[in-house]
Amino acid sequence: IISVSLRQVIKKISADLENEGDGAVKKHHQVSFLIDHKLLDPFVSLVEFSVSPPGGFKDHHHRGFESVTYMLKVTKTLPSSPYIRLLNLDVKIYHAFNDMQGGIIYQDFDGHKITVHEGDVQWMAAGKGIIHSEMPEEQVNNGIQLWINLPSVDKMIDPKALELSSSEIPRAEEDVVEVKVIAGESMGVKSPFYTKVPIMFLDITLKQRAQTHQTVPESWTAFAYVIDGDDGVFRSSDSYTVQAHTVVVLGKGDGVSVLNTSSFKPLRFLLIAGEPISEPVVQHGPFVMNSQAEIDMTIEDYRSAKNGFEGAKSWRSE
Repeated sequence: IISVSLRQVIKKISADLENEGDGAVKKHHQVSFLIDHKLLDPFVSLVEFSVSPPGGFKDHHHRGFESVTYMLKVTKTLPSSPYIRLLNLDVKIYHAFNDMQGGIIYQDFDGHKITVHEGDVQWMAAGKGIIHSEMPEEQVNNGIQLWINLPSVDKMIDPKALELSSSEIPRAEEDVVEVKVIAGESMGVKSPFYTKVPIMFLDITLKQRAQTHQTVPESWTAFAYVIDGDDGVFRSSDSYTVQAHTVVVLGKGDGVSVLNTSSFKPLRFLLIAGEPISEPVVQHGPFVMNSQAEIDMTIEDYRSAKNGFEGAKSWRSE
């Protein structure tokens, strides 16, 4: 007999509204506590964004982490879309305004250019340095971006970006649940998508009045993010429901049990877990390093266009 220890909810983080960037409105709420990184190592931040022309994320720089960008939908109607930073608990929302259609156009100074469409996933390793832009093609584009720390041995690797189209993302299905396996494994279905740090990234849709169980490595940290639905229960010991745009931090255990108590609406949520790196983390905006000295060096490298930022002074996106 295999005993499963279900993870319990140890913290809930709700989203506030915030607008930022070109054509974006801004509200901001921040809560911080000392054990953020211990709770969510190796994760740095989670963002749900909604952006349309003329808004977007123009040429900017990064070092020291990798990201997973997952496009949820393209719509003519402006959704409420929280921007959530998990580890420092900045909770934001991006609103941008226009009425066209498309995806997010990604360009970087290594010549990589692609449009990430609805349902697609992009993995990007900033490594020793990358300069890129992420601009909406048309209409309102709603997506998720997850930042994952890199261990010190990998922080200065060459930058890289790759994509999986929606049709390439494996799916696992049972009677009451459908899972898009973006990273990791569910119901025997594995994703070909691998980050440097081992993670699980599942997009789960659970039918009305249904329950699902998911195995998670016991030593990993884990959390859920509710995309749609206000009636999910994420632990077995109580019946408190979790509303949409809420992060649910999960405690220790090797399994997660989720119940959709709604009789009318499916529950859609992301289940994300990762193997802790257990190293110091110092973040300065777009840079994620192990010490303040490394942050200072990174700023100097960027300003001097060296050690990975050689294209900083000359490259511009189209």
